[in-house]
Amino acid sequence: MSFVYLDNAASTRPDARVIDLMGQVARQQFANPSAAHAAGAAATRLLEQARTEISNVLGGTPAELIFTSGGTEANALGLSGAAARSRGRHLVASAIEHPAVLKNVERLTKTGLGGPGEGGAGFEMTLVPPDASGVLDPALVAAAVRPDTAVVAVMLVNNELGTVQPIAEIAHALAARAAEYGSKRPHFHVDAVQAFGLMPFRPALLGADSVAISGHKIHGPKGVGALWLRAGARLMPLWQGGDQERGVRSGSENLPGIVGLARAATLAAEARNAGTTLRMAALRDDLERRVRDALPATRPTVTVTSDRRAPHISSLSFPGVPAEPLLHALAERGVMVSAGSACASKVRGPSHVLKAIGVVDDDTAVLRFSLSRETTADEIETAVRALVAAVAALRW
Repeated sequence: MSFVYLDNAASTRPDARVIDLMGQVARQQFANPSAAHAAGAAATRLLEQARTEISNVLGGTPAELIFTSGGTEANALGLSGAAARSRGRHLVASAIEHPAVLKNVERLTKTGLGGPGEGGAGFEMTLVPPDASGVLDPALVAAAVRPDTAVVAVMLVNNELGTVQPIAEIAHALAARAAEYGSKRPHFHVDAVQAFGLMPFRPALLGADSVAISGHKIHGPKGVGALWLRAGARLMPLWQGGDQERGVRSGSENLPGIVGLARAATLAAEARNAGTTLRMAALRDDLERRVRDALPATRPTVTVTSDRRAPHISSLSFPGVPAEPLLHALAERGVMVSAGSACASKVRGPSHVLKAIGVVDDDTAVLRFSLSRETTADEIETAVRALVAAVAALRW
């Protein structure tokens, strides 16, 4: 069955060139990069080539890149690893962070640096709400910081709304706040999983100390990601082992996945430079216009109206239409979207992100349509037709 896939913020179709390269590496470069023999040395060279390739796209030095099993681990390492190195026992995060960040913050408040049942002093946390358009005020983030704040975590692009946070301005405000206290600025961690490959940014210019990225959001493989760690910043490992990845992330590297991530990053940068990001934003705007024009009685709205939006995510609200039946009706018509984040799509009712911006009506469906560089105008037209039919079926 053919279908229209508009859930690219959850995962993208792997590029065939990425898959082919990964298969070649898996067949030919199967030695452990940590091995001392010639085959291990060849694997190490390929590993470091991939590290350099990703660093060139991200903007930084290869020594600043630590490979992980994905964005979730990269976020956990950047947050918990920095908290473990700090004497502070206070954490600050935005109220609309991905669960990969928020649940780690919550875990640290309950168990501290020990695991469940191990005891230990827990952290305190402060969650900073965004405005109604889903954007944070840097002054409010800075105001939440205390002398004992260990880590501040703010995502670059929200995975449900697509809003882009003013990260550089937040970093500047954090530095000014630290100067008031006469103390060192807290570790500033940024989840850039939804931004990498789609928006140009340099972590150092953002003012971040650590930045998480992932492969499967940019037509790369699942199960591989990376953490950019500013030179001079230090983290406590989440576990012990063979001291791979600068001793911060033990475990034999997933060489085929890492090479796939590198190729996907390069292809994403090339596509962005060729104008695909602008085309994606135009398709997003066309989708929103078509939906509003096609359903005047339903009065659909764009959930957030901020100009600070990523090009690939559109959050649309449908008053009086239940979310779950609408999702199923669209799926029956071959259109794949999600209700907010796929990571929390089985949770009934408004997500924590929607609640944070004041959307609390259970009778309003809020759907996320997320595009990729493969999305076509014909697919947008097909999706709108299916949406009109689905809403009509539910209304009558």
